[in-house]
Amino acid sequence: MNAATGPDDVPAWELALPVLPYVFLLLPATFALLDNWRPSILLLTLLALAWTAALYRPAIRLLLRLVYLAGMLAILAFLVHADPLFSVTGVGLFLQVFTLLPGRLAYAGVAATAAILVLARPRSGDDLADLIVSFLIAVLIASATGLLFTAIANQSEHRRQLIAELRRTTTELAALAEQNAELQARLLTSAREAGVLGERQRMAREIHDTIAQGLTGIVTQTEAAEDDPATSRARLSTIGGLARESLAEARRSIHALRPGPLQDSDFAAALEKVVTGWSKAGGVPATLTVTGEPVALHNEVESTLLRVAQEALANITKHANATQVVVTLSYLDDVVALDLHDNGNGFTPAATQGAGPGAASVGGFGLVVMRQRVARLAGSFVVESAPDRGTAISATVPAIPPTAGATE
Repeated sequence: MNAATGPDDVPAWELALPVLPYVFLLLPATFALLDNWRPSILLLTLLALAWTAALYRPAIRLLLRLVYLAGMLAILAFLVHADPLFSVTGVGLFLQVFTLLPGRLAYAGVAATAAILVLARPRSGDDLADLIVSFLIAVLIASATGLLFTAIANQSEHRRQLIAELRRTTTELAALAEQNAELQARLLTSAREAGVLGERQRMAREIHDTIAQGLTGIVTQTEAAEDDPATSRARLSTIGGLARESLAEARRSIHALRPGPLQDSDFAAALEKVVTGWSKAGGVPATLTVTGEPVALHNEVESTLLRVAQEALANITKHANATQVVVTLSYLDDVVALDLHDNGNGFTPAATQGAGPGAASVGGFGLVVMRQRVARLAGSFVVESAPDRGTAISATVPAIPPTAGATE
């Protein structure tokens, strides 16, 4: 609150307005009585003060406001007739008229007040023309003052409404800010939970694609060595290599690094290395064909396709009993496709859709992991198979360049 405003940002002139009628009564009365003590003026002044205190309420009904103004005009007539100093009281009454009466009715009240001020003054030889001129001047001055007073009051009311609206808006914004803070806190919590879940899923996929596959290869080589002791030395060498590679892959997975074959090779060469290594370890002929113009791909794209190839080959080892595997890597306009086809046992793909034991028996979890990896890149994953007809797996993902897409 400053000097120009009162409580709740109410202008000072509005706070002073209810006091003005008393001031415009007491000032002329004081000077009139000091100049010439007259009990009648004292009584009329006290009557006017009591009348004002009893009825001056802008919020009362229009009829009571008219009664109040009529009584004040009557008292004013007697006071002005007794002493012209009370013409000052008429100025205060002009302001009350614009406070109490609406629209054109206020100007009628101004005209009535001006008429009282002109006609009630003691006559000093003024003719009718002088009286009319005085009346018109009084009405003009009062009307102009009333217009200014009304404009100021309207602006003040508009300002008060704007302040109230601003306060409501500020309150609503504060409430929204509080809600937003709560929502943000919930979102952060959800994001942390999602991050934990995502990391768990990543670790599950990495363990499945590295350690589990390596252990599967070790088990396979061990069983083969037991069945054919003559090849045990070569099998043990292969088992040692698989163990070392699995350990290295486990360490890379923990640190979220690129798969081992991609560390020092481009994608096509790394895929060739994986296919050749799998064929040599399992003794199953496998070929890789690259079509289209090879382009550099984002690390996530290369890692995803390489993991899909590793998982698909591991599934062939565990379930297919295949004698031939064909791998095709196709670079198209805006996608890159990886296709693997074997001539093994095959299966019914519907058996892998559920979560029951049947799914695991045909590599269901491996298919789920591959599908999840491809879905993360908004790609498509298709499995076609039938009993004794072999299996075809196709993974197609956007050909995201190294500078675009998700980071490593």
